[in-house]
Amino acid sequence: MKYTIVIQWSEEDQCYVVLLPEFTNVMQPCTHGNTYEEALKNAQEVLELLIESALEDGEPLPEPQTLGTSFKVA
Repeated sequence: MKYTIVIQWSEEDQCYVVLLPEFTNVMQPCTHGNTYEEALKNAQEVLELLIESALEDGEPLPEPQTLGTSFKVA
């Protein structure tokens, strides 16, 4: 499954913060990094742990969000 990872720079925190929108039960943001690459690596690790935990507990995984195939620019 392909899940959404949102990485944004936070002026307040002075780091990249990561959001995992499909996992709404996780307090947002769920992880961070001093660099974009570190934030992405941390996000992938958290995502793997969330999936493993859900499967071990017999909980259903959330459906991945999908974007439409076309975008309209005004």
